[in-house]
Amino acid sequence: MNKIKPLDRVDMTILKTLQADGRITNVELAQKVNLSASPCLDRVKRLETEGYIRRYGAFINAAKLDYGMTAFIQVTLDRTTADVFKLFRAEVVKIKEVVECHLVAGGYDYLIKIRFANIESYRLILENIAGLPAISQTHTYMVTEHIKEDNGVPFD
Repeated sequence: MNKIKPLDRVDMTILKTLQADGRITNVELAQKVNLSASPCLDRVKRLETEGYIRRYGAFINAAKLDYGMTAFIQVTLDRTTADVFKLFRAEVVKIKEVVECHLVAGGYDYLIKIRFANIESYRLILENIAGLPAISQTHTYMVTEHIKEDNGVPFD
């Protein structure tokens, strides 16, 4: 059985560097963390295998692709049973404009983040969401300005 090795300073620097620039070459990364290329690559592969690195990607400018509007929708279910949660999850992931969905504790059940082009497209998305199983009510909060967006894990 493989035991997960605790992260050291070099591992943390690798994670921070890759989060800031996922396109960095292994040679450049190795230089930043003061390792030779081969041990650096071994560490990156271990971090991937152990699940610290889930995926690589790019931050896309949503407005350039006609998804310039954002809203958050609070969803309250009419009942909170395991089968309703399972059915809701299975359906909400099918709505492409839903970019995040979180089961939350508090005054409602889910917080959904959507991206869309205009009010007409918002209305159609809301119809889809309101039509999901066991929805009792929704509340929408339109984003008027993005002050700070998710940039990953807050290192340092």
